[in-house]
Formats: sequence, structure tokens, C-alpha cells
Amino acid sequence: MYKNYFKRVIDFVVAFVSLILLSPLFIIVMLGLFLANQGKPFFVQLRPGKNEAIFKIIKFKTMNDKKDEKGELLPDAKRLTTIGSFVRKTSLDEIPQLINVLKGDMSLIGPRPLLMKYLPYYSENERRRHTVRPGITGLAQINGRNTVKWDERLAYDVDYVENLSFKLDLEIIYKTVLKVIASENIVVDPESIMQNLDDERSSQH
Repeated sequence: MYKNYFKRVIDFVVAFVSLILLSPLFIIVMLGLFLANQGKPFFVQLRPGKNEAIFKIIKFKTMNDKKDEKGELLPDAKRLTTIGSFVRKTSLDEIPQLINVLKGDMSLIGPRPLLMKYLPYYSENERRRHTVRPGITGLAQINGRNTVKWDERLAYDVDYVENLSFKLDLEIIYKTVLKVIASENIVVDPESIMQNLDDERSSQH
């Protein structure tokens, strides 16, 4: 009952109220990033959602679009703006995803929606992470976030699917708030400590 009905109702109500309460902060961050990113405060990207249906995730844009002499984007670390770094460290870049929650693309809690290019690299068991709506935060995020190895991180996602409950969601929300306040396990440039999933798994074969 919770998984199929109440979870979605709670998602909608909490996302709606949160957007109203956070609207002053939302506007301030949006204006700051508008100035830092040449008029582009938002980052929009295709991601796989529930049942691998494709949706457009919305985040605050923390990197500029500077390119090298060949016209290719510079490495992430070189494109991260000062305000973008602050926004990532404080997890403020996640706020626009509340719009995705309102639309039904995402849930407040669930496996993080990862890159489209990762789809061929999941095991059959790991693909079960797509049987529920992806979340803004999840079991993997309270157990190390970007500091956790891919195999372990995806295993947490499957564990969440298998044990999804109101009690577990409350626990994840509580621990997420504590980690955000403490700025714990937040890596501003994830590529500095680990490979992308496709690079890691393609190198294993």
C-alpha cells in the first residue's frame, strides 16, 4: 500500500511544500548561477527512470561550458565555478529535482538516476534498481555517497528495492539531513576519486 500509493502522495505533498518554503533560496541560487554561467542557471540531462523510461533531470548548473582549443569541454574540475563548488558542497544543486518529484519522474527517496551510458553495464540483478522511481537521496547516499565503490553502491540500490518501506524511507531522510548539515561524504569532483561506471566495467573485460 505504501509503495504503490502513499509514497507518491507523500512525495508530491513534501515536494510542493518544500518548493514553496525554499523559493527565496531557490531564486538567490538561480540568480547567482545565472551570472556565473553566462545566463544558464540550470543543468538538464536525460536519465533513465522507473522501468528505464527516459526523463529530463533538472539540477542547478555548477559548471561553466568553457572549451579547449579543439572545441572540447574542459575537465570537470576546471569548469567548476566558485559558486558552483559551494552549491555542490551544500547539496543545493539538488533542489530543482523537487520539480521532477512533482512531475512524477522521481521520488524523494530511491536509487539515484544515473547516466544513460551506464545502462548496458548493469547486471540483471542491478537492473532491478529501475523497478522503482529514482530518488533525490537513497540508501547508497547515506552509506558513503560518491565515496562508495560502484559494486557496493549498486548493491545498496537493490537492497532498497527489496526492503522499501515507510520506516526505511524515514531513516534515509533523517540520515540524509544529518549528512547534508555535516557536509559529509560530499565530493565536489567525483571523477577525482573514482572512474565512471562504464569505464570501470569495460576495463574489467
